[in-house]
Amino acid sequence: HVQLVESGGGSVQAGGSLRLSCPAFGYIHRSYYMAWFRQAPGREAEEVARLDTSDVTTYLESVKGRFTISQDDASNTLYLQMNSLNANDTATYYCAVARSLTALRLSQNWGQGTQVTVS
Repeated sequence: HVQLVESGGGSVQAGGSLRLSCPAFGYIHRSYYMAWFRQAPGREAEEVARLDTSDVTTYLESVKGRFTISQDDASNTLYLQMNSLNANDTATYYCAVARSLTALRLSQNWGQGTQVTVS
């Protein structure tokens, strides 16, 4: 099990952009499901975006058209490009990698998280 370490979070004004990164060394593209989750204080975690083993992407309704999940094969890094951020996007964001959708939702398969604050 390779440790996932997210980066790229920070504080940004509403309307701004951030790109989150998550090196996924050891995880072969298209052999694993990859996703970004987020959790705001006092709320349950939610799946923001997912890249499945057929390269099909799925997004939370509220981020469609604003967020893009992608993976760079050369660096084996998972990204989440976030544009037009608003206060509702404030949360801790987690990178997740697993062999199945069920396992993907287990926090043991997530990184430590990176904080995104939109004001």
